[in-house]
Amino acid sequence: MQKVTLKELGQQLAAKIKGDDTLVITSVATLEDAVQGQLSFLANSKYRAQLEATQASAVLLSEKDAECYQGNALIVADPYVAFARVAQLLDTTPKQAVGIHPSAQVDPTAIIGEGVAIGANAVIGAKVILGEHVQIGAGCVVGESSIIGSHTRLWANVTIYHDVHIGQQCIVHSSTVIGSDGFGYANERGNWIKIPQTGGVRLGNNVEIGACTSIDRGALSHTEIHDGVIIDNQVQIAHNVVIGQNTAIAGGSIIAGSSTIGKYCIIGGGSAVAGHLSIADGTHISGGTNVTSEIREKGIYSSATIAMENKLWRRNTVRFRQLDDLFNRVKQLEKSAKGDE
Repeated sequence: MQKVTLKELGQQLAAKIKGDDTLVITSVATLEDAVQGQLSFLANSKYRAQLEATQASAVLLSEKDAECYQGNALIVADPYVAFARVAQLLDTTPKQAVGIHPSAQVDPTAIIGEGVAIGANAVIGAKVILGEHVQIGAGCVVGESSIIGSHTRLWANVTIYHDVHIGQQCIVHSSTVIGSDGFGYANERGNWIKIPQTGGVRLGNNVEIGACTSIDRGALSHTEIHDGVIIDNQVQIAHNVVIGQNTAIAGGSIIAGSSTIGKYCIIGGGSAVAGHLSIADGTHISGGTNVTSEIREKGIYSSATIAMENKLWRRNTVRFRQLDDLFNRVKQLEKSAKGDE
């Protein structure tokens, strides 16, 4: 169990300490669930009433909310960001592997850095390079000529194809596949002719990829995921997609081939981006949105309809089909009105 005093946390966070700075913190929790020895946080003032009842030993608070709390506190500019940093410090997640398991198969041409751990039944292919302190979970496969940067972690059963480069401090969760073939075919009189996908995949530093996500290799040039990108579970990234730094993509989303997503974008869950499109830096796309044309200016974009009773939805669907007729009738009325003037 990790242990840290309130004073030490205050120094780590550059926070103002209110109360007993010798207090020992062992973990983090919500205001509602916290017990003695735990640190909680208040990120939204509408939950301020929970401060009175919390059993947390200390709370991360903004300057404004600290005025309403008499207990031990760390006063910071952004309590949620501070909570994330403390959670990292007290993280008890086990390592994916310790040492090199006897059942792992490591090609003699692979270059293995200092402190690398490789789990049971993992396979490391020819000419692979693993940086220092890389962790390869049980059952992973790292294909020929791939490179994995220092301190990157692969959870169990991740598959990395050939010629995939992954940067430093990345996390790839279980059953994700990186470098599979893109969906590239030519059609000859109804017959599909496969186009070999000879590009690779390039992931930057501090990238996190969720479980069961697929990232296809490029057809000729590379598929690129830049620094700081976070991708949720069950996301499909097609060949030659480029995703700019610090963009976030929520679960179940699909990015079709050769599209470029800008920097600092947020793409809600279940969204779909058509192929060969560009999305401007800083764009927010609501969950379930279908993007079928370029977005040149940042903003919030949405397309999914809200859930409603089936009876109402059926009636509205009929009306939707009548929009073209309604539009033409309105145009005709406008013409008639102008004729009367």
